[in-house]
Amino acid sequence: MTKTAWVFPGQGSQTLNMGVDLQDLPGAKQKFEAAAKILGWSILDICQQDEATLSRTLYTQPCLYVIESILADILSEKIGLPQLLAGHSLGEYVALYTAGVFDFESGLKIVKKRAELMDSAAGGKMMALMKFGRSELEQALKASENVVLANDNSEGQVVISGTPEAVDKVSSQVKAKRALELDVSGAFHSPLMQNASQQFESVLDTVTFSNAKIPVLSNVEPVATTDKTKLKQRLVQQMTGSVRWREIMLQLAQSNIERVFEVGPGKVLTGLIKRTCKNIELNNVGTAEQLQQVTAA
Repeated sequence: MTKTAWVFPGQGSQTLNMGVDLQDLPGAKQKFEAAAKILGWSILDICQQDEATLSRTLYTQPCLYVIESILADILSEKIGLPQLLAGHSLGEYVALYTAGVFDFESGLKIVKKRAELMDSAAGGKMMALMKFGRSELEQALKASENVVLANDNSEGQVVISGTPEAVDKVSSQVKAKRALELDVSGAFHSPLMQNASQQFESVLDTVTFSNAKIPVLSNVEPVATTDKTKLKQRLVQQMTGSVRWREIMLQLAQSNIERVFEVGPGKVLTGLIKRTCKNIELNNVGTAEQLQQVTAA
């Protein structure tokens, strides 16, 4: 049997009109309707509005959670569950839902509050650096306050996060082929999110967590586990901690994963995995057509 992992993308992978082609698939209508009751707005309406609205954290995160959950449910029904799960930032919530850690509605309520807290964060900045000197970056971060490595996506791509002054200072000290300021409201995945993290923990305490049916690799601690207590604590840490995606990809190889499905819009994660793990077969499942292709094979 081919050893398989599913990975779920996070904020930044959203695309206009995503999910529209899923609405007539089994179970999709019920989830879109359930989501509307919890959120007070329509996922499909937001996905068809405009890029600026869809890209606002308040809307992006619930939209991705619902659409990726629909895809995961249909995929698991057609081909069965994989041997390992992981998600990038917001995507970790879909991984936990897929693993049976919490139900769809509970997960969406958590994501809704997370999106509200992160959307209201202010005073921070995030900067993506591509093709940079890692040792140079590590030294600059070590010598600077109020800025951290927020997303360690791959050897050649990271995101730093902190106060605008600190982020600008570090990015000016590191030679990178490209530096891109992210269109976000706050310094996500940094200590500046501490207040939001404390409020978020009280929300998590209202939700019942179960042990995962499948091991999950978490962003802040890329060691697979099914333990509900560890998985819950890692979600608390995730808001202020670094997304260690580079290490997650290395774990895929070390776990002898032969095939990876990126379940969600875009090809961000498979693109990163392709450059890091040369021998893993990659599949994208973000549309009804792609879903049909992989389930018919």
